[in-house]
Amino acid sequence: MIVVANTTPIISLAAIGRLDILERLFGRIIIAEAVYHEIKAKAGFGYDQIDCAYIEVQSIQGHLYKEFLLTQLDSGEAETIILAKEINADFVVIDENLGYRLANNAGLTAIRTLSILLRAKENGYIEQVKPLMEELVAKGRWYSDAVCRSFLDKAGE
Repeated sequence: MIVVANTTPIISLAAIGRLDILERLFGRIIIAEAVYHEIKAKAGFGYDQIDCAYIEVQSIQGHLYKEFLLTQLDSGEAETIILAKEINADFVVIDENLGYRLANNAGLTAIRTLSILLRAKENGYIEQVKPLMEELVAKGRWYSDAVCRSFLDKAGE
C-alpha cells in the first residue's frame, strides 16, 4: 500500500506519541521533501520521529504544477498532492480542508488524522479514540463540536 502523508497529521500524531499508528496501519509512509523540511524547520513534535525506517522522503517531479498549487496551498500540501499523484498513492493523509478537497478532486483518496484513529480502533491497535482526540485538542488541534460528535458517533463512543 502506498501512503503519502502531509505535515499536520504527522505532527498531530507525534504530539500524542502515536505516530506508530501510521506504521501499524500502512507499514511505510512517504512524505514529500517540503513536508520533511516543514517538520525539520524547528524542533517540535515530529522533529526527531520522522527520521525513522518507515518514513521515506521523496522528491516531486511536477514543479510546474507545484507553482499552480502554491496559489492556494502551502509548499508541503502542494508537494504532498503532487507526489501522491505521481506515485499513484492509495491514500493521501491530509487534514487541511482545501488540501483535502483538492486531493479528492485530483482523484486521490484523501483521509484525515481522525480517520486514521478510527481505522486504528477498527484494527484493534487502540481501544478508544476519544482520549486520543481529546489529547490532540489539548496539544493544539481544533475540531468543531459537530466534527467531534460525528466522529465519536462513528467510533461508537
